[in-house]
Amino acid sequence: VQLQASGGGLVQAGGSLRLSCAASGGTFSPYTMAWFRQAPGKDREFVAVITWAGGRTYYADSVKGRCTISRDNAKNTASLQMNSLKPEDTAVYYCASSDIDGLSTREYQYNYWGQGTEVTVSS
Repeated sequence: VQLQASGGGLVQAGGSLRLSCAASGGTFSPYTMAWFRQAPGKDREFVAVITWAGGRTYYADSVKGRCTISRDNAKNTASLQMNSLKPEDTAVYYCASSDIDGLSTREYQYNYWGQGTEVTVSS
């Protein structure tokens, strides 16, 4: 499975962005999908996860209430809608997939990674 993340860009604080992750080269489901991010000078951190059936989601506290993760298995895509963006959301965002069907939040639980898309939030 190959993942391609897109949708990043420059946005003012309070604005919104929708990140997309397109999967190719394999079966998209039943993989769990997640988004991670890495801010400059910091370790990569978990953002959000959605199980393959789309029935369960989990968010990092830092984005809870501002972000929504979703997926369309028919189109082999996953998305992260981010609202009320803050400067501290500035990071490179990575999508990842795992063949563990669960709300995995650790990097080592993910088999495949996209190349990342950069999000910059100006104050």
